[in-house]
Amino acid sequence: MERTAAGGVPGPAPVPGEADLPEAAELLDGMPRQRGPLGATAPSAATAQPSAPLPRPGPPWRLLPTPAGTPFTFAYAAVLAVTSLVATYAGPALVHVLHQGSSTDVAHLVGTPVTVLLASALWVAGGFVAPYTLAFLLVLTALERRIGGMRTAVVFLTGHVLATLATEVPVGLAVLAGHLPGSSLHRLDYGISFGVATGVGALSGLLRPWLRWPVLVLFGGMLLQGLVHLTDPLTDWGHLIALAIGIAMWPVVRGAGR
Repeated sequence: MERTAAGGVPGPAPVPGEADLPEAAELLDGMPRQRGPLGATAPSAATAQPSAPLPRPGPPWRLLPTPAGTPFTFAYAAVLAVTSLVATYAGPALVHVLHQGSSTDVAHLVGTPVTVLLASALWVAGGFVAPYTLAFLLVLTALERRIGGMRTAVVFLTGHVLATLATEVPVGLAVLAGHLPGSSLHRLDYGISFGVATGVGALSGLLRPWLRWPVLVLFGGMLLQGLVHLTDPLTDWGHLIALAIGIAMWPVVRGAGR
């Protein structure tokens, strides 16, 4: 039987249990719009809140250093470009003298360690178009954008210095023990590759796991290949040591990246 309102006009019948709905609705506050008041309608597409746009990938030139975004890497790359031009167009005798004066061999490390450790990092072995130059630009740019220029310089120089000492000190000890000739004290050694290898190891700690491990496997495999072929065992060991130094710096770079 329908209820009748005043005047005898039939009114709508109550929904069974309607008086209990507000209390039940309070239990569903965490659910997305399970039940609303009578007459409420779902929001239309025109009034619905727009979803956040998907992030767009950055422009490709962000992979390379810029004066404002990555001043350390940009300035360092400019210096390497100048020294590479000198190495390409200067006379061979002058270039040899410059390289020899910047070499981190045992003789120079004993006499002027700070000077040669800094000077040796101003040259690119193989010229500015060498593979390590491209790795330098990409790795240090990405690292500086994440942790800043000062920390990137510390990472690079730490790997460059420690890997150099780790490879040259045994040479000096071997000469003292009579296992190597005295000419080994003047072994020509310069370039940025130790610092770049350290940068690769440090940067991999900031990457997602799906990218971190392929980078380490590919780069480490390339270094091991050179060691197996005995192209330059001392330098190849230095690269592996530098990569390990970069990996050991993961706690530092991750803290700085946050």
